[in-house]
Amino acid sequence: MSAITSSPAPPRQRLGLSLFVLAAAQLVIALDFNIVYVALPSIQEGLGFSEQDLQWVVSAYVVATGGFLLLGGRATDLLGRRRMFVLAAGLYAGSSLIGGLTDTAWLLVAVRAVQGIGGSLLFPATLSLITTIYEEGPRRNKALAVWGAAGAGGLCFGSLLGGVLVEAFGWPSVFMVNVPLAGAIAVAGWLLFPADPPRSRERDFDALGAVTATAGITLLVFLLVRGPEVGWTSKATVLCALCSALLLAAFAVIESRTRDPLTPVRLLTHRSLVAGMALAAVFNATFASVPYFLTRYFQLVHHYSALETGLAFLLPAVMVAAGTQVGERAVAAFGVRATLLGGLLLGAAGAVALAVAFTDSGSYGRLVPGLVLLSLGQGAAWTALWIVAASGVAPSDQGIASGLASTTLQVGGAVGLALLVAVANTRSDGLAGDAMRDGLVDGVRLVSYLIAAGICCGAFVLLALRRTPSR
Repeated sequence: MSAITSSPAPPRQRLGLSLFVLAAAQLVIALDFNIVYVALPSIQEGLGFSEQDLQWVVSAYVVATGGFLLLGGRATDLLGRRRMFVLAAGLYAGSSLIGGLTDTAWLLVAVRAVQGIGGSLLFPATLSLITTIYEEGPRRNKALAVWGAAGAGGLCFGSLLGGVLVEAFGWPSVFMVNVPLAGAIAVAGWLLFPADPPRSRERDFDALGAVTATAGITLLVFLLVRGPEVGWTSKATVLCALCSALLLAAFAVIESRTRDPLTPVRLLTHRSLVAGMALAAVFNATFASVPYFLTRYFQLVHHYSALETGLAFLLPAVMVAAGTQVGERAVAAFGVRATLLGGLLLGAAGAVALAVAFTDSGSYGRLVPGLVLLSLGQGAAWTALWIVAASGVAPSDQGIASGLASTTLQVGGAVGLALLVAVANTRSDGLAGDAMRDGLVDGVRLVSYLIAAGICCGAFVLLALRRTPSR
């Protein structure tokens, strides 16, 4: 018997409002990932961060999110979707309030880690609610498209909103803006979503598996974030890699022997889910790395202010949102496989166009064709990959399925960005002045070609799909 069975859907007239709340939750997750980038110089000045420690304002969120996603997915299945949604939104609101009031550097890093844990609970809960409230088919695809548009838009609008808030109210405002948003989402979720049934006592939480998986994945993401800075052959890096490998190996042994595993082995034989996991890793390693390099290009080559950088991301934000809607319609007309392939190829073409347009004196207008193609492809592929990951998975496993897919999403993003940053830096390390500027442009251009190649490799993942829904 499943711990959490499929809850009855709310009345049809409330489905639109429920979807609005779920999309708002995804918007908050995406905003928190990106909104602090343009605030980093002000945070460094205000709290006295060193150059080396400043990265942890971003990295603490990434490490915590990646490490706890698997646990968050299973907790959603066992403890209840609505309960976890409300708890996660409450964590966001409370931690954001502390972050906006703090005047201590270490406390701000701790706040970012708590926000990351909130994201690791909220993301699978939100996705699981969508895949259980909306039946598989056109209605679910439409809901996933709206949810995807909110998330993709949040990633890009985060830079714009961050720039506006920092210039108008200072860096604490990028945290305080979350307090009313997350608080309202928690209340709305409690009122709108189906009540969770009592937890079944027939199933265990697999505490040992949860500890080893969370610790192993957290160390892996930490390694990928920290490795480029301290060196891949340093003692700390090697020790971290060894501990992560041992913990993940222990997790595999525990899962093979426990009665109620954190990650049921049967899910790893689900071809659509496995293909969705692989696509998620490729997606975040390529598409999601682009904003990092665009930000460096805008600010270090063309000397854009925080607000100007945010405005530069307005076009890609709109195009990504449009791409999610195009993707939902394309799935209905042509099927998931064709939509994924089209989105990936469109994104690869956009990355190549960006590479050609990157120069030390080029205008923003030169980037527009590449930004449009890349963003449309990103939106279409994003919608389709979550349709694939959720297709055919039982309602009682939707939480862990979304946790698995989102874990590979985070790990893939960490791996991709670490490798791409290392490649880009080879062109500008040790340089200064105009030589450094030219090297940075060369590095961003090379990375764009590599991103295009990586996106093309994602097309091979489609071969793992034995059968995909055509409507």
